[in-house]
Amino acid sequence: MKKPLILVTNDDGITAPGIRALIRYMKELGDVVVVAPDGPQSGQGHAITIDNTLFANKIVVDEKHGALEEHSCSGTPADCVKMALQELLDRKPDICVSGINHGSNSSINVIYSGTMSAAIEAGIEGIPAIGFSLCDYSYHADFDQAAEIIKKIVSESLANGIPKGVVLNVNIPKAQKEDIKGIKICRQARANWKEKFDKRTSPGGKDYYWLTGEFELLDKGEDTDEWALANNYVSVVPTQFDLTAHHVIQQLNGWQFE
Repeated sequence: MKKPLILVTNDDGITAPGIRALIRYMKELGDVVVVAPDGPQSGQGHAITIDNTLFANKIVVDEKHGALEEHSCSGTPADCVKMALQELLDRKPDICVSGINHGSNSSINVIYSGTMSAAIEAGIEGIPAIGFSLCDYSYHADFDQAAEIIKKIVSESLANGIPKGVVLNVNIPKAQKEDIKGIKICRQARANWKEKFDKRTSPGGKDYYWLTGEFELLDKGEDTDEWALANNYVSVVPTQFDLTAHHVIQQLNGWQFE
């Protein structure tokens, strides 16, 4: 039987430790092709490049532990998946895995996440897709603590299929392997960022700003991704890209528009 073709991408850049770890894990499950940004693209959400040129270069990052084929793309994470599917791959991948992100993409963070947007772009094209994130922002984070769990989630997704219109958002707690209690299927916690801008002045007298903020958890439920992570579980949230608030349609139909 032909091995599954696994498309690997991310938003931290093609040389980031997280994607290099994910490539190693995926090589145990199938044939791996990488199309990823040529530099950091965190927080890009589902941005695409429409007013500039795009470049994709075939490169070798790691001869020993690299993929069958790797392409460095000048665009956003969503651009990378579009390029992979339309220009660079010889056949449709069986699954797309994005990550492993350096830092959490739980709760409201999924809206801003380039990691998840790459997975969602694959999902839009009908390809089973998963975004992986580790709750550790360190460049030297130990991704191997969750290697077996990551492989298990991808193996189960290949075996069972992911429902159409759904992409899995997987977040992994910063913990040793023996301290991770298991996997929980969760809902996205209700939370927000209490944001502010740190205003400064350049030596030339021009004002500039740094965006800062504090994460506010507004949800006390024990069925959320934030609860799971706080209690050393891997959270798996089935995420949909149909943003319709179906439960409000009937209410809006009662408004007097005419």
